[in-house]
Amino acid sequence: MIDDIKKTLWATADKLRANMDAAEYKHLVLGLIFVKYISDTFAARRAELGRRFADPKDDYYLDDAALFADELEDRDYYKEVNVFWVPESARWEALRAAAKQPDIGKRIDDALTVIEAENPKLKTILDKRYARAQLPDGKLGELVDMVSTIGFGVDPGKARDVLGQVYEYFLGQFASAEGKRGGQFYTPASIVKTLVAVLAPHHGKVYDPCCGSGGMFVQSERFIEAHGGKIGDVAIFGQESNPTTWRLAAMNLAIRGIDFNLGREPGDTFTKNQHTDLRADFILANPPFNISDWWHGSLTGDPRWVYGDPPQGNANYAWLQHMLYHLKPTGRAGIVLANGSMSSSQNSEGEIRKAMVEADVVEVMIALPGQLFFNTQIPACLWFLAKQKTTRQGEVLFIDARKLGSMISRVQTEFTDEVIERIAATVAAWRGDTVGAQFIAPESAGRDESRPYAKTARPEPNNSVRPEPVEGGHYADIPGYCRSVKLEEIAEHGHVLTPGRYVGAEEVEDDDEAFADKMQKLTEKLGEQMAKGAELDALIRHKLGGLGYEF
Repeated sequence: MIDDIKKTLWATADKLRANMDAAEYKHLVLGLIFVKYISDTFAARRAELGRRFADPKDDYYLDDAALFADELEDRDYYKEVNVFWVPESARWEALRAAAKQPDIGKRIDDALTVIEAENPKLKTILDKRYARAQLPDGKLGELVDMVSTIGFGVDPGKARDVLGQVYEYFLGQFASAEGKRGGQFYTPASIVKTLVAVLAPHHGKVYDPCCGSGGMFVQSERFIEAHGGKIGDVAIFGQESNPTTWRLAAMNLAIRGIDFNLGREPGDTFTKNQHTDLRADFILANPPFNISDWWHGSLTGDPRWVYGDPPQGNANYAWLQHMLYHLKPTGRAGIVLANGSMSSSQNSEGEIRKAMVEADVVEVMIALPGQLFFNTQIPACLWFLAKQKTTRQGEVLFIDARKLGSMISRVQTEFTDEVIERIAATVAAWRGDTVGAQFIAPESAGRDESRPYAKTARPEPNNSVRPEPVEGGHYADIPGYCRSVKLEEIAEHGHVLTPGRYVGAEEVEDDDEAFADKMQKLTEKLGEQMAKGAELDALIRHKLGGLGYEF
């Protein structure tokens, strides 16, 4: 049901876009969805209070009619259930009634200004750009009508779930529409789910220093709920340099009732680190790959560069060291980086990698399939770091998952839930953990509402390494897939961390057929195929000749 709603809404929204650039249009759509949600949840809470004030059996019962009206305007009733206060002029009914007015853009901006003033948590978050939107006449009003069809209901939990799914689906669709630029704010869900499943962030402080639209945090909260916890078991910290993306992240978290600290304002993580004293339990991040214009003179001698000064022409090892610096002694980090980070020895990268390996802070390395990202075809990998290993000291687990992707479109690959579960179970078994071994992240789209964490049907991965779970929960090396390697062997390979170098080739099942017999059959088959090819070649020549073409 919700899957159909999302697709219908997207088709309508995309049609209304006309010729407007997706990068600009997404803020109009997502901003309106956000306003509709907070207005609906406010109205639902107000209706609930009205019923309780009128019920003599309820603790909230009021027998004074004058007091009844005043109490409905008491903001504390709304704050206590994490509902934003919405002034009358900014409520959705007022906006919908004015949808066909020529000044609807200004009315929406004014509503956002009032909502922001009444809710300090939303200060600077709401993007007031509707009055200057370059949409054809009447299209903004039609967009308001379209968003009006999203029904969030009266149950706050279900409303948040519906809104979260619609919002995340739209984020993904906009990222796809924007192509390369879309990757600046959106990390594909299956990659986020893999990071979360391996790290198992079940408590404490979770940090993302380049948080995009906040997908890492959302999946972390889902992990908590899937294991019987509740929102609030983790504290969210993040930073993002792009102002519009920073707002997207704040809205993405606010609509789910997740408390967060994304810093006072958008800012560069390296030069304007807004969480200098933070030491996190878990860090999850997908920093921009290979950025070359990151350096500033103020970074010379920065205390974050524990393992060596990162090269000024590439930020990969600056990100790695930044995250290690912000981990607690018992903390772990999962980072998406370009494949070159595993083997590059340009400038100081090789020396920093060597120092990190010898310090035993590298825990797991995973090679990823191609075509996972909207914004780049650069092959990527996952680094998992541990400030102080409690198990498997002096070893690194290598996983080669390059063959485990499933094509979901002509240009896009993803991991199925089964593959994510296998990877998480492999790492958990290697560590000797139980948390995370059986985790499958809840689907953000198309799940059965009667079974909140039911897996959706996905195509089987097109590969020969089957995503079967680790047998009995005990770790074992699997040729072609995973291998635990001592630091001494890694040193022999020049501290290169490419999984394919260590896991070897997968085992091929021997069919016991004698080589001479097998070779004879293969030769005969090749001869048949070559003869068939010659027949087709002659037929093509004949057909072309009949048309007057000779070659």
